[in-house]
Amino acid sequence: MKGDSSLTTGPALRAILPALLLLVLGACKQPPDEVVTTQSSAEERGRVAIKQVGCGACHEIRGIDWPRGRAGPSLIGFDDKTPIAGELANTPAALAAFIRNAPAVVPGSTMPPMPVTEREARDIAAYLYSRQDD
Repeated sequence: MKGDSSLTTGPALRAILPALLLLVLGACKQPPDEVVTTQSSAEERGRVAIKQVGCGACHEIRGIDWPRGRAGPSLIGFDDKTPIAGELANTPAALAAFIRNAPAVVPGSTMPPMPVTEREARDIAAYLYSRQDD
């Protein structure tokens, strides 16, 4: 096809251009629902709670070096992911509720209820939102 400029101009290009535009737009990362700011004291308590409860047994979490489970989704870049479990708005309150009792919040979730207090769940959420991964 050397020298055939009909693929880069004319009808062929006009035919595939809309498909290429949709592909590029579809690949764009959706922005987070909101920018979340956290307090460093809550983040540290959250890091401690994550280690005590063992969230790393199922999830890869930035700042938690061991274990690095793969049974659940990676939580690296969590602040940019939306929605939580494919259903919940990516907000601290929704995440804390999901952490405490995922099956009640998202029926059919494979994540078990976690033995954490409401405060620990909020602190874990603070830790996850504080990890700037981009």
